[in-house]
Amino acid sequence: MSDLVPTKFINTLLRMAGAKGYDFSVILSDAGLDFNPLDKADENYRAQVSAMQYSRIYQQVLRLLQDETFGTMGRGLVAPGAFRMMCYCIISCDNLGQAIERMAEFYRTFFDERSQLYANFSEQFARVGYRTVSDTPTGTVAVAEAYGLSMWHRFFGWLCGRPIELKRVDFVGNEPERLEKYEKLFGCTLFFNQSSDLLYFDSACLAWPLVHTEHSLREFLTTAPYQLLIMDSDPEGNTLSTQVTAMIGHDFSAGFPGFEVISSALGMSAPTLRRKLKREGTTFQQLKDDSRCQAAKLRLDRPELSINDVALQMGFTDPSAFHRSFKKWTGQTPGQFRASRRRLV
Repeated sequence: MSDLVPTKFINTLLRMAGAKGYDFSVILSDAGLDFNPLDKADENYRAQVSAMQYSRIYQQVLRLLQDETFGTMGRGLVAPGAFRMMCYCIISCDNLGQAIERMAEFYRTFFDERSQLYANFSEQFARVGYRTVSDTPTGTVAVAEAYGLSMWHRFFGWLCGRPIELKRVDFVGNEPERLEKYEKLFGCTLFFNQSSDLLYFDSACLAWPLVHTEHSLREFLTTAPYQLLIMDSDPEGNTLSTQVTAMIGHDFSAGFPGFEVISSALGMSAPTLRRKLKREGTTFQQLKDDSRCQAAKLRLDRPELSINDVALQMGFTDPSAFHRSFKKWTGQTPGQFRASRRRLV
């Protein structure tokens, strides 16, 4: 899991805004960037920015361009709020397979073939991606195409609260020069000059239950694609702890689900869940503290929020209690953490 994103990822977004005549200097300022990502000669230029800074720029640019897909659409811009609406349509699904089928139906109903999500399930593999609708020869696989498929992969994992191991990924385009970067992104064998852009994963994953609710979805949409960028996509991280952490979520303004609620959702008794977490070397309280700490860091990366605002959003009615807890979690006060982040990114 990484909290930093290559600065070059921002360049395409800024060029898109610039091409439409927008002045993106305000967007950079609001995101807390003190340099122009398009100008490597800028004395303040940095090769990486925080995932939250990238997400803030992403959301603002796509809002200007009337798109809210968070990078998951690989075929041009679609109507405002499409991804958001689709999320609310699937969040009540029982499992991943049902959710993917509903996603495909959603895009098939509202958009043309270029923007539709293709899904095909067999006994061995689930195949999800985009079908080719043009006979025009394709060139080398673009970073944006790979990134779009990667975001779908991570989104599926986010829905289930655990990473999904990919078996292969197909691309219509030709093999890129720096193949190792693409292999690292997906962690599996890649195939080029194929008929479609597709993710392949074990069909057994389709039975995995969704662990999120409308409550945790709202928080996800507020900061997307932040949670997808920082999540662990390594299948080795597929543990009960990761599922519980996903169910706890990042929004503590109205409390968080109790231990009994989570154990019931996972289909086991509270003593069984407690025993299994202990076997993984953790406790429910530790997972709550870790989640609260991560959520607090996420909000402290948002300059428009005061530290007292962050305390309230973390469920602390007394700001001093938040300061004590945060220092216990990180060894720094909230103010010290925020100042250190400005120096690092």
